[in-house]
Amino acid sequence: MDPRLCEDDGRGGARVSVHCAPRLSEALDAVAERAPERHRFLRHAWYAAALQAYGGNARTLVVEAAGIPVAALPFVAKGPRWLGVAEIPGCYWPFRSFPVAEAASATAADALLGALARQVRALRIGPVQDGDPALDWLMAAARAKGWTLLDRHIGDSFELDLGALAAAQWPSGATLRKNRYFEKQIARLGRLDWQWGAPPFDELADVERRSWIGTRTDGSDAKFTADGHGAFWRAAARDPALAAMFEAAVLRIDGRAMAFAFRLTAGARSHVIANSYDPAIARHSPGRLLAYRDFARGLARGVTNIDWGAGDSGYKQALGARRGAALRDWILVRPGPSALVAQLLAARWRRSGQPAGGQA
Repeated sequence: MDPRLCEDDGRGGARVSVHCAPRLSEALDAVAERAPERHRFLRHAWYAAALQAYGGNARTLVVEAAGIPVAALPFVAKGPRWLGVAEIPGCYWPFRSFPVAEAASATAADALLGALARQVRALRIGPVQDGDPALDWLMAAARAKGWTLLDRHIGDSFELDLGALAAAQWPSGATLRKNRYFEKQIARLGRLDWQWGAPPFDELADVERRSWIGTRTDGSDAKFTADGHGAFWRAAARDPALAAMFEAAVLRIDGRAMAFAFRLTAGARSHVIANSYDPAIARHSPGRLLAYRDFARGLARGVTNIDWGAGDSGYKQALGARRGAALRDWILVRPGPSALVAQLLAARWRRSGQPAGGQA
């Protein structure tokens, strides 16, 4: 991979240039600050945390228009280097994308693709939701330039439109009465403490180890344990800008954490990263109680949309969530012999995902 100047194009007004930084570029922060609100957590520290937790050596393609960074695409090699395949680093959830300024032009996308074609044969972007602004911006140029685009369906996200629910007098009186009943039952176990703030990662990990994910699985998907993704979230939280987007809701009984919900909030959109509870209190619906309190707090602070991700649709729909955008993995393959091979493998790639609507 060549760290030299990759592209220089004066079409479309402002001069556009692309350079390849042989590391994560500090320009990631400048671009993220000018990206759509939902992408503003895609900062240098986000990708640095991924490299620290999961390994890899990143490079970054930085696109500038009139000397101002308008896109920054970090990537790491995937598989043997001779394959020329790369992917965007990051945590699987909420998505893997890259920051692009809202004003970035089609000329800038063309320039980025030209540089990318000289760096890799193929790039994996995702999983991302349909309608991801950076992906849509790049794919329009890719299709026009003859790149092959492969996708596989990972699942369907579930979303809670807090604004619409609040307008319809959410939660209902019946729901509030039911919640009060469960709270009275759980209060018999000890002193209840509902608390919001910076995530107490050690306590969250302790709850996960006691939960179904720690007792019924190998624990690799736990978000905060050493065997799961704990290293990533702890590293990301060292960045003050990211830490300000993280919040944990914790239910303690007699001082011990028994349930939690952890959210990443970017503007009016909040991503539920993880929620869990000790099975010893499962019959009292601690997840439901914490979710209603947490969402009411989010609404009061300007959150209007909850992205709950894929899976567990029955539980999520019972609390008002509805099926939202599909989640897909994409592979962009540059024109030429590699694209011909990719076209032959497209059906296999799609079959490796979930059938449309397959995650109920």
